[in-house]
Formats: sequence, structure tokens, C-alpha cells
Amino acid sequence: MRRFLIRRFGQVLVTIFGVVTLIFFLQRLTGDPTYLLVPETATQADIDAMRRSLGFDRPLIVQYFSFLKQIASFDLGRSVIQNVPVSSIIASRLPYTLQLAAGALIVACGIGIPVGVVLALYRESAVARMLASVVLAAQSMPTFWSGILLILIFAVTLGWLPPSSTGGIEHLIMPSVALGLLSMATFARITRTSILDELSKEYVRTARSRGVSTTRLLVRHLARNASIPVITVAALEISNLLAGAVIVETVFAWPGLGQVTVQSILARDFLVVQGIVLLGAFVTVALNVAADLLYSAVDPRIRLDGSRR
Repeated sequence: MRRFLIRRFGQVLVTIFGVVTLIFFLQRLTGDPTYLLVPETATQADIDAMRRSLGFDRPLIVQYFSFLKQIASFDLGRSVIQNVPVSSIIASRLPYTLQLAAGALIVACGIGIPVGVVLALYRESAVARMLASVVLAAQSMPTFWSGILLILIFAVTLGWLPPSSTGGIEHLIMPSVALGLLSMATFARITRTSILDELSKEYVRTARSRGVSTTRLLVRHLARNASIPVITVAALEISNLLAGAVIVETVFAWPGLGQVTVQSILARDFLVVQGIVLLGAFVTVALNVAADLLYSAVDPRIRLDGSRR
């Protein structure tokens, strides 16, 4: 356990270092960032003053090590447009994005996993065929289109739900559904495939020959044995939900990180965008480590070194 955690922590540090380095040099490859921050009417003197104030007049290697020092001290810099720390902007918007991601994850897992179970256990039934069509439609529909469609039906036509902004739980329903539909389809497909793979194994045929019911077989054996691929997908899908929030928050005017990312891109406030990208990288790495730890907890046959007992 200790050896695994030490090795995994080393891999995390290497990954984060690579992401930080990539972000730094990519934004420089596009040219001098100063030109993104000054108005079109700025004079050369204005450009030089802005470059000095941001430290872009220093040698690139000096800027790079200064950037690493900032990140190591959890200093993401200051917003050029709002003149406040980037960490403050992220902290004020992060709770809204977490609410939206949590609601979308409930939709994705709460619907996707049961649907996948039905598709696997009752794959020849009419209900399974109907659910398969729903999964295919959810997988094929772009997030922005599903969001607009939900607003048109439930806000404009029926008037059941508010079309945008934040408030009570009713404001969260449509954005969560729009964001979670694609992940729901992914969970349904992975759950179906994983359970079908378990159903073909010898212990399932033996249990059925002894008269074990489908419900007991699912609860006692199939659920745990088929959960490893679902855990892997869950770690990836949570990251995708945070990334997909950019579109959904824009459609529903949800004041989270996605909305501020779009606003910062349009305003050329690249330090805010840089901070949000780094946060996304950290979350993705942390979720993958958590998934590795869950493997051994769910299936004792799996060691933390990736092998099976």
C-alpha cells in the first residue's frame, strides 16, 4: 500500500509538472501575450508598459521558473481585467460548478447504471429495445442542443421550470439533465457490456443451475464484479462533466467556472483561463488516483500494483 502510494504520488507530480510546463510554453508559442491584453488603439509605449508590469520583458527561462514558483505556492496570479486574484475568482465560481456537476452525476449514474442493467439482463424485451433507443439518442445529441431543447419544452412551452440563472432546486434540474445526458449514455453502455461479460462466466451458469434468482445474482455477485469498468469510466466522466459545463453554463447563464472561462477568453484574460485549466488538470489526476484506490476496495482480488491475487 505504502509503495503504491509513493509511486503514484511520484507519477502525479510528473504529470502535474508536465501540464504546468505545457500550459506555460503553449501560451508563449502563440506570440507575446501582451498583445492579447491591450486594446487595438494602444501605442508601443502602452504595450511596453504592460509587458513590464506583467514581467514579460524578462528572459523566457526566468519567466518559466517564476511561474513554477508561483504554482508551487498556489499563486495563480491576478486577473488583468478584474485586478483581483485568480484564486478568488475560481473560489467564488467553483461552488456553482460543483453543484451542476453533482446534479449531472446523479442524472448520469442514477439513470445510466440501472438502464445498463436492464439492457444486459433483459436485452430481448421491448423495454430494453426502447431504452436502447433512448441511450442512442442521448449519446447522439450535442449538449448545447439538448440544453436549448429543454428550455424550449419545459421553460417556454410548458412553463414548468425557469429557463436560466440560479436559485432553488428547480433552477438546477434542466442544466443537470442537459449536462448529464451524454454521460448517462456512457454509463449505460459500459454497465451493459460489463454485466454481459460477467453473465458469460462459469460461476453465473453454476449459480443459475442451482436456482439462484436474477435479483440475488445481481446483488451478490454481478454488481461488484462488473463495477471495475464503471469506476474507471466514472473517474473520466466526472472530468468530462467539469469540461462540458463550459457549454451548459453558457446556455443556462449558470455562474460557474464554465461561464467565467468563456467570459475570460472573450476578454483576453488569459491568466484566469490558465488557472481554470490547471484546476481541471489537478482534478483529473486526483480522480484517477481515487479510482485506483477504489479498485482494491471493491474487488479484493485486485492488488494496488495492478495485478490480481
